[in-house]
Amino acid sequence: MAKKRQAIHNKRRNNIRIHHEGMNTLVLCGVLYVLAMWCAWHFRGTLAWWSWAIVFILTVVYGILLNFFRCPIRMFQGPTTKSVVAPADGHIVVIEEVDEHEYFHDRRLMISIFMSLTNVHANWIPCEGRIVKVAHQNGNYMKAYLPKASTENERSMIVIRTPQGKDVLVRQIAGAMARRIVTYSKPGQECFIDDHLGFIKFGSRVDVYLPLGSEVLVKMGQATVGDETLIARLK
Repeated sequence: MAKKRQAIHNKRRNNIRIHHEGMNTLVLCGVLYVLAMWCAWHFRGTLAWWSWAIVFILTVVYGILLNFFRCPIRMFQGPTTKSVVAPADGHIVVIEEVDEHEYFHDRRLMISIFMSLTNVHANWIPCEGRIVKVAHQNGNYMKAYLPKASTENERSMIVIRTPQGKDVLVRQIAGAMARRIVTYSKPGQECFIDDHLGFIKFGSRVDVYLPLGSEVLVKMGQATVGDETLIARLK
């Protein structure tokens, strides 16, 4: 059974999908890309080499967009009880105890993941449980890796209550280029690791607030893979 599940997992992992949040953007950019290619070919005798340089740049940009809007199918390999899995692809930029003032109003352990433009921007549920609160807050669009981004940027808050009665807060934060945060979770909904939490368009960050005493399993600067990297274990 374990080998069969692993085979299914490997097949799904290699399957490449495009997230529905990016379809309109990719279609529009694709049309512009084809037009640019046609112009470069049609005027190749008069526009000389720099027309192809523009096409090369557009090819790179469109490739980045395709990677950005990928939606890989993943399955967490490991026990889900008390596990907290990375909700996003990126790098760990914060591991510290902080005062959380919007929901808990007490001290929590915060782990933050910064997503660059080269990362997949789909977000996953980090732990199993039930959604008890979802809220959206308008704000600024400063660089997502700055400390103030957690409290001053546009953001969405999702609170998950685990079967053990522990509350875990996930905060999706817009970055300097992000202009849309999508959250799929609804209050009262059961949630599981491997479920999609939402999507953030263009450069952003996800903070996870855990109860003090949780065991941290990552380190600063470490790369994370959403729905695969185990970042902490609840006490």
